[in-house]
Amino acid sequence: MSMRMKAGAMAAVAALVVGVVSGCERGDGPGGAGPGSSERPGPSGTPGSPAGAPPLPAALTGQKPDWRRCEAPEGGEAPGGDWRCATVKVPLDYAKPDGETLSIALVRKEARDRGGRIGSLLFNFGGPGASGVEILPGSAAEYTKLNRRYDLVGFDPRGVGRSSAVVCRDDKEQAAAEQRIDLTPDTSAEEAAYLKDGSDFGAGCASRSGKVIPHVTTSNTARDLDLVRHVLGDRKLNYLGYSYGTQLGAAYAHQFPRNVGRAVLDAVVDPTVDAKGHARHQTTGFQRALNNYFDSTGEGAAAGTARVSRLLKRLDSQPLPTTDGRKLTESLALTGIVLPLYSKSSWPLLTSALKDAEDGRGDALLELADMYNDRDADGHYGTDGHAQRAISCADSSQRPTAAEAKALLPEFRRISPVFGEFLAWDTAGWCANWPVKGEYVTPEVSAPGAGPILVVGTTGDPATPFEGAQRMADGLGAGVGIMIRNEGEGHGAYGTSSCVTKLVDDYLLDGKVPATGTKCS
Repeated sequence: MSMRMKAGAMAAVAALVVGVVSGCERGDGPGGAGPGSSERPGPSGTPGSPAGAPPLPAALTGQKPDWRRCEAPEGGEAPGGDWRCATVKVPLDYAKPDGETLSIALVRKEARDRGGRIGSLLFNFGGPGASGVEILPGSAAEYTKLNRRYDLVGFDPRGVGRSSAVVCRDDKEQAAAEQRIDLTPDTSAEEAAYLKDGSDFGAGCASRSGKVIPHVTTSNTARDLDLVRHVLGDRKLNYLGYSYGTQLGAAYAHQFPRNVGRAVLDAVVDPTVDAKGHARHQTTGFQRALNNYFDSTGEGAAAGTARVSRLLKRLDSQPLPTTDGRKLTESLALTGIVLPLYSKSSWPLLTSALKDAEDGRGDALLELADMYNDRDADGHYGTDGHAQRAISCADSSQRPTAAEAKALLPEFRRISPVFGEFLAWDTAGWCANWPVKGEYVTPEVSAPGAGPILVVGTTGDPATPFEGAQRMADGLGAGVGIMIRNEGEGHGAYGTSSCVTKLVDDYLLDGKVPATGTKCS
């Protein structure tokens, strides 16, 4: 389990998010866009290829999506109404574009105003591991205004959901690990079990999805996006990405700056920090959100943090029973506490769940943990967490050791008595003995020659702290990264801040670029 831009958490809280009335404050105007491009352009509108990469064959570039009624996912309902589904083939290995292929699943709702149609608007909801095919139809009410002039298009990235999904363990193995593994090991035996579980997870990925996991990098998904853009008939990519989706959007802009249309990055991943830096950011961000929550209740951050710490310590030695027979462990309680922090509208759930746990009832926190872990009432787990780890470890070349994790503990505990220990250990458990080498320490996001990209950071964001948004805007380049500062709580601002929503809608629909530094409060 990790707090890294968790897809399941975003999906779980989406229905709980309510809008707030916000105002806008203008900042300085944008500078000029830089010259140049990092991609080798093909003919107008065709997919570009990064320098030195072989071009794609006509069998791929000439595809025509066959839009049909969507099939229901396992245990779910098919999108109804005007939604249609299709698949697009992409190379398994872009170094061998004539070789094996993967299927990328798409879902689309066509624009209502066909005469005023701008094109397609592609969405990524984060994770990595979020299924756009499942999430977009369920959240389409938020995008009704955009749907007037855009075809709304969701997709499952390579390794995710219906797109040749990565699978690493079965439901029984996952359930056993949740009950058995302590995510904050206190003894040598717990430490050994924790590290072995990380290695076992990687071995399971290699056994079940060994052909796919070397190729589920974000840079490859960005290339998939460009092929999808072309197959959909769009000259430019119009894009709205949340959380990890901001990392993907930046990767696309870096590789294909001339193909960027109107793009928005909301809840932004900091591109300048390594694996330990991301963990440090999240330790800060989740503790900040917890402090803000307790301040809002009147209890105060210090007193509330101490109360939660006492509860977690008690659960470490004495897990609570629940009605379904599972135990609420310290690790599951921590997971349940994390989920409501993604959205201020769900803070009341945290209040009642904490009270129940302190009164000896663990069901409410366990239910929140199950939502986060994508576990349904029948005990079936989704595979978004499998894809999340596989993509993260294919991207990052770092493999912190247990000794390195232990060295972080004093600092991380100071930052957060609640989350610090877990996030320090997580650096070692996440990609331990991963069977595939990672691509980079930090990604390159510079996009000279791209048009303006809106970069939205929220000051109280727990999972992707605000500070990273400015670094992303700076990294994209002057005149490309247009910074919007949202004063508020929660992971993502579009749809919850009326100010941000208006700025984004005006930009996507009418091409109005706000001044960089614009503030919403």
